[in-house]
This record gives sequence, C-alpha cells and structure tokens, in this order.
Amino acid sequence: MKKIRKLTAIQPVSFLPEGREAVKEYCEEAIFYDTEPKDDREIIERIGDSDAVFVSYNRTIGENILSACPNLQYIGMCCSLYSAASSNVDITYAEEHGIRVTGIRDYGDEGVAEYVIAELIRRLHGTDGNPPLLGEISEISGIKAGFLGMGASARAVAKGLSAFGADIRYYSRTRKPELEEEMGYTYQELHDLLRECDVVCSCLSKNVTLLYEPEFEILGENKLLFNTALSPCFDMKALKQWLNKENTWYYCDTLMGLGDETLLEFCNVNCQKRSSGMTRQAVERLNKKVLDNLRNYCGQG
Repeated sequence: MKKIRKLTAIQPVSFLPEGREAVKEYCEEAIFYDTEPKDDREIIERIGDSDAVFVSYNRTIGENILSACPNLQYIGMCCSLYSAASSNVDITYAEEHGIRVTGIRDYGDEGVAEYVIAELIRRLHGTDGNPPLLGEISEISGIKAGFLGMGASARAVAKGLSAFGADIRYYSRTRKPELEEEMGYTYQELHDLLRECDVVCSCLSKNVTLLYEPEFEILGENKLLFNTALSPCFDMKALKQWLNKENTWYYCDTLMGLGDETLLEFCNVNCQKRSSGMTRQAVERLNKKVLDNLRNYCGQG
C-alpha cells in the first residue's frame, strides 16, 4: 500500500471525528481546515507541499491553483462528481498532469426529497401564512409534478411525491423507459411539462440553464418552482419577471442555487441558505464514500 505523505482538507468538508481518525491510516500527515479560505491565494497556501487534498463543492480548483501546486497527486472531492463539465475541479487539467481526481454520488438525495415534500405541503396547505397554492387546502395527491432532469436526486424526490399520489412528469436529455414502465412516470417535452404541471422541480446538473423568458411565459401563474441544483436553472431577468405574476413561487435550498441574493427581497422567494441534502445521515454516507475512494487510491480497495 502506498501512503500519502501529506493530505490537506483546504476547507470544511463535513468530516466526522471518526472519519478524520480513519484518514490517518492512509496518510503520514493530515490537516483539516475548519474555515473557508478567503481567495485562491489562500487555497494555494493551504495546499502548500501537500500531495493530496480534500475539497468540497463551493470552491473552484482551476488551472491557476493546480499549476501552483506541483506536488499535488490526488484530489478527493467531498461532494458530488457527475461530469468534468459540471465539476468545480478542472479535471481536464488534472488528468493531463497526472493528478487523480475522485468524487462521490448519491449521498444526500433523501434529505433533498424531504425538503421538497415538506415545503410543498406547507404551500399546498397554506401553513406558511400565505393562501394555499391551488386556492384551497390541497393534498399532494393528484397534483402534476414536473421534473427537469431525472438523475438520482430527482428520482428520490419523484419517488416521495409519487408515494403521496402525485402525477409525475419529467423532461430529460435521455428518456428513462424503465421509470416509465416501473413507476408510471410520463415523459414530456419541456414546454408541455411547464404548461401542464402545478409544481416544477429542477434537479439539473450544475451550470445547465433551461428556463428563459419564453419558458416562464408558458409556465405562467399559480405555479411553484423548486431548484435543488447547485446553480440557477434559469435566466435571472426572466425569473424576476415571472415572480411578478400572480401566485408564483420560487423555492431553493442553497445560495448557490438561488443565484442572486437580491431575489431574497421577493416575498414569494424562499431560500433556507443551506444544503437540504446535508443531514446527519448524509454526512455519514459522505464520509464512508470519500474514505472508500482514498482507500482505493492507496491500493487497499
């Protein structure tokens, strides 16, 4: 087994005390920073002569940082990694320079599902102090819920809403016939989904934008839009125009997903300013998966 000489977590990465202890099995030295770096220069200083680092989702690790850290051989992403295009680490540069990058998936989806279901119930029942979304106190049963994207997170939310009797529709770059057959979900083209659904949940990959002014015009009034992605799924100007329509609502969990903090001035925007997926159980799953990646990198997998 090869042993890492020095591993540095350059920012808070949701590692439990027992997880930090387990890291020591694979490293001669492990440093965990519990504060966010101010800028790229501080990230470079924290990495220093480390040959491995842990990073989370909210820091961009680009060529400027990687090229300034010649000892770096391994990057363990303590967050989701779906593709090079949506990653906050410059994976192309890393691969070209012999730096191994690993990430994880499917650790926080249950919390996201609970967040959407809980907030939707509040809007349908009007227990948030506003009139119910559909005019009368309503159940989830029978509502038309449309999903933008049908990855792991969307599937978790859709499964939860389906259990309450929602009519699930989805739009995706690729159809999912197995879900249509097994779960009874319906594939729709984007504009049809927006027109017909009461609630739209965006679970898209980072930096994917689907909703512009024409889409918001089709979406129309008396609608609720959720965004649980790590970036806005919409054109900001178009969203603000839509929010001025009658009975329109925008809910998201993170400020990254919100996109612009001026949206918090709207009374029909709700952002809890933290990831709904980062529950205690999700942190435990994250620790296990990151440690599995580290173990495999060190040759014990």
